[in-house]
Amino acid sequence: MDIILQNWTLILAMLAVGAVAGLTAGLFGIGGGAVMVPALHYAFSELGVPDDIVMHCAVATSAAVIILNAMRSTRAHHIKDAVDMTLVWPRPSWWQSYGLWIGIGAFAAAIWIAPRLSGEVLTLLFAVIAVFVSLQFIFGKPSFVVRKSVPRGPAPILAGGSVGVLSSLMGIGGGSLSVPLLTLCGVPIHRAIGTAAAFGLFIAVPATIGFILSGWGVANRPFGSLGYVNGLGFALITFAAWPMVPLGAKLAHRMDAGLLRRIFGICLALVALNMARKTGLF
Repeated sequence: MDIILQNWTLILAMLAVGAVAGLTAGLFGIGGGAVMVPALHYAFSELGVPDDIVMHCAVATSAAVIILNAMRSTRAHHIKDAVDMTLVWPRPSWWQSYGLWIGIGAFAAAIWIAPRLSGEVLTLLFAVIAVFVSLQFIFGKPSFVVRKSVPRGPAPILAGGSVGVLSSLMGIGGGSLSVPLLTLCGVPIHRAIGTAAAFGLFIAVPATIGFILSGWGVANRPFGSLGYVNGLGFALITFAAWPMVPLGAKLAHRMDAGLLRRIFGICLALVALNMARKTGLF
């Protein structure tokens, strides 16, 4: 009881973050990581987690929450026939699966790349990529496409693996990367969001496993952590996010596609600027 009373503001903050993260998971197919990572970074910093691992803990805990968010979001979008399973897991050509190579990239980043990067580098990476993606959504023309179909051949390995690596390092569900890639290849925005939600599951599961393994035995992690994944943050955010995901998915299918793109971009830009500020860029 004393622990709860001492940390009641952080607990309320986590619950609020969870509600917003769940809403954005369903609305934008982004898993909620763009909201959770900055909030978790702040919360863990206030708890005294050292700067050299605080971003790792934030990213890892976000990835764990995204597992459940992605499951619910994918189901909600699948009901609307907005998930392209030929991209997620084609049969019988499983080696052409974007989901497979996204998952491999996510695991490699969590188990090998992230532990070798400083917290500041991870934060800067989050901010820079998010800025470029947000600008494309805010100012890009919805009708602009590079090609009329999603490429096959080596593309799932190269593009899918890259999305997995970057998403894992950023602690996001991949929607902020895969949604613009899909729309540039002629996939309608609502279908791109639904498919990105499914990709989020392929990112979050291997990334979480990787962060648990790579963070095993690391000193000064927040209380209740398994590797870099914090159990308390996971429980509180998941509890609040769970009922909000279907609501976000319903809102997504009722909104104008152009408006949806701009909202997505503005939200991502605000998060990117906040994270850039934390690195001392301005």
